Amino acid sequence: MESAIVYLTLAAILMRAADTTATKIYILFIAALLTALAGVSRVFLGVHYPTDVIGGWIVGFIWASICWVTAQRLEGTAHIQAEKTKSA
Repeated sequence: MESAIVYLTLAAILMRAADTTATKIYILFIAALLTALAGVSRVFLGVHYPTDVIGGWIVGFIWASICWVTAQRLEGTAHIQAEKTKSA
């Protein structure tokens, strides 16, 4: 669950600063791959059951989605520009 929360939330933050769609897809792919590898390794080592890992992935995805939606709403209501436009 922690890897899903960290990697997917980080990906959501980095995707907001990315310029092209290809970069955004790449960031999301790497985050999903790292999350999947962490979960599969836990099952392979016998530390968790597959249902535990799937539950952790779901909770991590929900948490990252909540963070992403909250950031977008705050940006919209406070009229805050994205980080990429500040640096330009």
